[in-house]
Amino acid sequence: MNSTFLTRWISMSTTMEQADTRALLISIRTPNTKIEDIDRSLEELGRLVSTLGFTVFATQTQKQSSTQRLSVLGAGKLEELARMTKELDDVEQRDSLANIDEQELNEFLIESKTQLHANVVVFDCELSPMQLRNVENVLGVEVFDRTGIIIEIFSRHANTRTARLQVELARLNYLTPRLRSDHGGDRERQSGRGVGESLFATERRKIRDKQAELRRELKKVQEVMQEQRSSRIETPCVALVGYTNAGKSSLMRALTGSDVLVEDKLFATLDTTVRALSPDTQPRILISDTVGFINKLPHDLIASFHSTLEEAKGATLLLYVVDASDKDFRTQLKVVDAALPQSHLNSNNRLLLLNKVDCLTPIERQALSCEFPNALQISTRNDDDISLVHQAIQDVIAEQMCTACFNIPYTASGIMGEIHGKMQVIEEEYHENGMRITLKASAASLERLNKMLQQQ
Repeated sequence: MNSTFLTRWISMSTTMEQADTRALLISIRTPNTKIEDIDRSLEELGRLVSTLGFTVFATQTQKQSSTQRLSVLGAGKLEELARMTKELDDVEQRDSLANIDEQELNEFLIESKTQLHANVVVFDCELSPMQLRNVENVLGVEVFDRTGIIIEIFSRHANTRTARLQVELARLNYLTPRLRSDHGGDRERQSGRGVGESLFATERRKIRDKQAELRRELKKVQEVMQEQRSSRIETPCVALVGYTNAGKSSLMRALTGSDVLVEDKLFATLDTTVRALSPDTQPRILISDTVGFINKLPHDLIASFHSTLEEAKGATLLLYVVDASDKDFRTQLKVVDAALPQSHLNSNNRLLLLNKVDCLTPIERQALSCEFPNALQISTRNDDDISLVHQAIQDVIAEQMCTACFNIPYTASGIMGEIHGKMQVIEEEYHENGMRITLKASAASLERLNKMLQQQ
């Protein structure tokens, strides 16, 4: 294994960029875990590694009392896996080639070229630095855990400065504990001279300095984002939330007519995008897309994306998007329900959208209607369905608005632009000195209009 913190991550990223990366997926089944949960999670892990361009070579499961054991896997299972990663085959073959003749050697080389082995191992749980190193030493290939895979996906998909800062901070938080593991042997060998301790302390200080620098940069970005949010505080906002790859970006594009990235990949969207609902409404309504959730989402990533999710905190309505064509969508619902409080999002006022129902049979749709009577069944490919969502958004916003009447003098013509931009005009009556106008808007907007008129 690499002896330094940075070279380990470079090696990890290089492995993940190999054109022919064959991943062996490992799941630890603890006593309280159901086999169907194991299968579901492994299937999702397969989609995660596929997002990185890996090929799933095979999956393996072993029963263990806990994932905290230093060895993680039993000796027998490790030996079995070592054959799948070619580590044991290489040892045995070297022993058996001692007395082989030239013809047999050529036949062996031809045969060995056609035999594929896993060259990456991925655990469907989070492992400690020591656990990772122990398994790597036995299997002879790079070993990753679920958290490392998710962080790498986030790193590749982060496009804006905000997302890149957040992902890099989360990645350092994840990798910092691995530093001691990679240096443990060197420190023990060099402890007599104190050199190992000095190198270790220096590298730790550099990492802490980098983390502090990232936090300072992120704070500046958050301040700018807060100013932007403050400028539109009176504009109703609707946030799209849900499991990754549920179709949020497709719905965003359909509702706003914007050119938002849409890909059939996990975590294709990491950056919060804010666009106006289209066709235009009165008042103007903003739609924000957010990063998707996933089972076992690392806590550091949730914390790092705090500023991104801030956009959704002030939302008047959460559009809760679900891929109804996914057989596991009910489990995904539970995952998002658990994640929303961690993200400090108010889930009380939300509208459930059962997306991708064009992939379901009429019988399946009828069953969903009985199970989720208050949800809207939609397909982002159907214009009529998008119109239903569009109207539902307006109805919810309208319910939370207040009605008030104002006398607007003709000399206050500049105020009318403010009114038509942020409020809904119910009625206008023109009189000799001005107009009497009936408006529907948020309480804050009406209060501010009243103060503006008093200053005229």
